[in-house]
Amino acid sequence: MFLLALLSMMTAMFFGMSKSFGGLPPPWNLAANLALILQFPLAHSILLTKPGRIILAKLAPTGYGATLATTTFAIIASIQLLALFVFWTPSGTIWWQAQGWPFSINSTLYAISWLLLIWASLDAGAEVQSGALGWMSLVQKTKPVFPDKPTQGLFRIIRQPIHVAFALTIWTVPIWTPDQLWLAIVLSTYCLIAPRLKEQRFSQRFGARFADYKAKTPYALPKLSGFWKGRLPR
Repeated sequence: MFLLALLSMMTAMFFGMSKSFGGLPPPWNLAANLALILQFPLAHSILLTKPGRIILAKLAPTGYGATLATTTFAIIASIQLLALFVFWTPSGTIWWQAQGWPFSINSTLYAISWLLLIWASLDAGAEVQSGALGWMSLVQKTKPVFPDKPTQGLFRIIRQPIHVAFALTIWTVPIWTPDQLWLAIVLSTYCLIAPRLKEQRFSQRFGARFADYKAKTPYALPKLSGFWKGRLPR
């Protein structure tokens, strides 16, 4: 489910959301697309709250809710992304389509953005990001052991490399349509705001250690002075 969601997102955005399986007529297409674009950030954020974690626990077989929490969360997120990118109804309007060398540049930037997203996800713990931690813990009959707060790799440069890389994938596509613009606006807003809630949880969990990391590491834009001096923020 996780891989299918990623592939559907990569493909749909590469074509500027101009190719999908949705086919609702106006004005229902607008309402359906709005629902599809809002359901991911809203449900994604709610499930990360305390009441949301209770819901996740109840969705798993009795007695395994806590163990499979990351797996259940990843499955739901994957279904949400599949719904968004598979059932979107394209407007049929293409504003701009890169060709020739601009297409090569855009495609390269798009690929780099995805590589950065994968890199950041690995730095954060691939087993958590993919939901594999729950299954692994269940098979091994152990409690899930979450990785420590990531501070290495891309997390040495900024505090939110996953969300920044995710936003970059949205804005580096080689085809632009009204559909892609609305997607970019909504999901980019989510990428800027949602991590604030995540950092509140980190503050409660890691205390002074996270406060020290937060003081030294910028939120989304790297400190360029650190690069010129040959040093990265720690």
